[in-house]
Amino acid sequence: MTDSLNELKQKLEDFVTARDWTQFHSPKNLSMAMIVEAAELVEHFQWNTEAESCTLSAEKREQVGHELADTFVYLLRIAQVLEIDLIEVANAKIALNAEKYPVDKVRGSNAKYTKYL
Repeated sequence: MTDSLNELKQKLEDFVTARDWTQFHSPKNLSMAMIVEAAELVEHFQWNTEAESCTLSAEKREQVGHELADTFVYLLRIAQVLEIDLIEVANAKIALNAEKYPVDKVRGSNAKYTKYL
């Protein structure tokens, strides 16, 4: 069982290398593949009500899990290829969003930050 991001990254790198797939893993190809997988994820919720999207059968939950994994693996692979530390950039983005969306102005609202500047 892989339980850390670094272990998962190494496992993914080993998987790709063993199959000689690095040659196909350009940022363009990987980002396109990730979007395809994200679209497959969305298909599981298309036409569902909000409530239905929150209550998945065991089978549907497993299928959604597979699509989430596919999307996550492609995201992780793009970051590997571009040498982007996802934890670092995610933390930086959260900090930026905290500035753009101050609690006192946005609590309980889903409005874009440009609505209250």
